[in-house]
Amino acid sequence: MKKLALSLLLSTAICGAIAQTHKTQNIIIVTLDGMRWQEVFRGADSALINSKYTDDKKAVQQKFWAPSADERRKKLFPFLWSVVSSKGQIYGNRDKGSKDEVANPYHFSYPGYSEIFTGFPDKRMNTNDAVANPNMNVLEFINRQKGFEGKVAVFSSWERFPQILNVGRSSLQVYSGYADVKAPGKNTRLEFLNEMQHEVPKYLGDSTRSDFITYEFTKEYLKQNKPRVLYMAFDETDDMAHDGNYKAYLERARQEDGYIKTLWDMVQRDPMYKDKTTLLITCDHGRGDTSLDAWRGHGADVQHSEQTWFAIIGPDTAPKGEIADQSTTYHKQLAQTIAQLLGFDFRKNAGHEVGEAITTVIK
Repeated sequence: MKKLALSLLLSTAICGAIAQTHKTQNIIIVTLDGMRWQEVFRGADSALINSKYTDDKKAVQQKFWAPSADERRKKLFPFLWSVVSSKGQIYGNRDKGSKDEVANPYHFSYPGYSEIFTGFPDKRMNTNDAVANPNMNVLEFINRQKGFEGKVAVFSSWERFPQILNVGRSSLQVYSGYADVKAPGKNTRLEFLNEMQHEVPKYLGDSTRSDFITYEFTKEYLKQNKPRVLYMAFDETDDMAHDGNYKAYLERARQEDGYIKTLWDMVQRDPMYKDKTTLLITCDHGRGDTSLDAWRGHGADVQHSEQTWFAIIGPDTAPKGEIADQSTTYHKQLAQTIAQLLGFDFRKNAGHEVGEAITTVIK
């Protein structure tokens, strides 16, 4: 195991000061399943655009291609490379020395999400099957804190999150796959979405719903219920990559960047959230890059699929932009980072090992 290049440098006294002076009162977390760092930082890949994996190459070039990586990535992720890059921080550009990785050895979804939210790479979590996670997660921990009870909500396209977050134990509000929202007093829009999700074409299968529906649920729930911690998990970037459809992979990434922008704009207009909310964006695993075909896959046997990225913006995050130092961060550090931003210490209460917070995100 590599040693952490980024360690917790603050003493207990300083951590206590952060807990008292932090400005973040709410957290929004978004994941783009299987989104490669290569496209995040370099934009569209010309080799893949001109390969068998891209239909209508001319249209894709017109929409996503530009001479420089800076221009290409802004075409693909305009919100990330305008607002977040100017006011927050983005980790994982290996071309500039910043490395971000999953610590688990499996490099696929359940272990990846488990690592993010429990704060450690439990080697028992080596399946995508419906196995209840025995480990406490940071959302569960926050949901037990005063002022956060019932104010934590999860919306995901993939159906596995009730097990990853162990709703039987955690009692979290988790609406995954085609689960209807059952929040008391739900408005007519949420009622409509409950009905509509069962009527739209199920092009991702009978269990995984479209990211558009997940986004619409998340947006409406945010308006009505005002959660203090909200997690939105997209899935289609991974599906399109596995299908070998590079055009759709790029289009879904661009669309999801737009969804995130809309949510961020909403919170900046709401007095409850404005200047009191931190947004964290990341993924669950990387993808291969050693051959033209490798981008479709990931897993323990796919080289470099442990390589990931994350971005963060909020009132306690210094506007450093793209991180370019020789450092390595791990997704097992994100759980404590989330807790610390809200003034809590997950490491002392989880009942299992938890990675140290990425303290460079704190001013």
